[in-house]
Amino acid sequence: MTLSLLHLCDSLFPLGSFAYSDGLESATAAGEVRDAETLQSWLDAVLDETIARLEGPAVWHAWSMIDNDTWDALSPLDDEMIALRPSSAARRSTRAMGQRLLTMWRGLHPDPRLDRIEQLVRRGAIAPTLPLAFAAACVSSSIGRRQAVEAFAYTRLASTVSAAMRLAPVGQTEAHARLARTLGRVPAVAADIEARDARPESFAPALDIAAMSQQYLHSRLFRS
Repeated sequence: MTLSLLHLCDSLFPLGSFAYSDGLESATAAGEVRDAETLQSWLDAVLDETIARLEGPAVWHAWSMIDNDTWDALSPLDDEMIALRPSSAARRSTRAMGQRLLTMWRGLHPDPRLDRIEQLVRRGAIAPTLPLAFAAACVSSSIGRRQAVEAFAYTRLASTVSAAMRLAPVGQTEAHARLARTLGRVPAVAADIEARDARPESFAPALDIAAMSQQYLHSRLFRS
């Protein structure tokens, strides 16, 4: 289980997240993220708004649905994750990464539940979005529900820091110091997701505007 989780969260895993900044490139171009301190503010917003309120709860609920074979509930959850993303680029990216993760993990770790999800994808019932695919990978590898949420948070935050080091004048040591500081808050966020057991929700206008502005940049390193 531990080695599977390390493999799933490793940047070596061909998820394709390196191609997306989730609006960070736009925020950097606008001067909103320009140094280590402003990067910390961005990371806090990603953790407190995107992960704690939107993607984390989606992983939490998807894990339970897949583990309990409540397949009819997956489609509404997946649709909700698409609907709560106002940026078309963000909707495309979560689909692309979700499909890639599901295909790769299913090939590496065959499991009847992953086959069932693939059938839903072929029928057009689900995308799947990244949180749902991540939850499926965790269930198939006996990774616990709470641990799945924490692992998802790590992958999203680490990906953001990786993008920041290519976009802003932040060195590796300082960037990883900021990542470590943010990761220190992840267990409490995961505990809150478990305690609230709430449905995904989204209200992060600054992050959404940055993501929607990405397409208007004169030149870009990232797709979103």
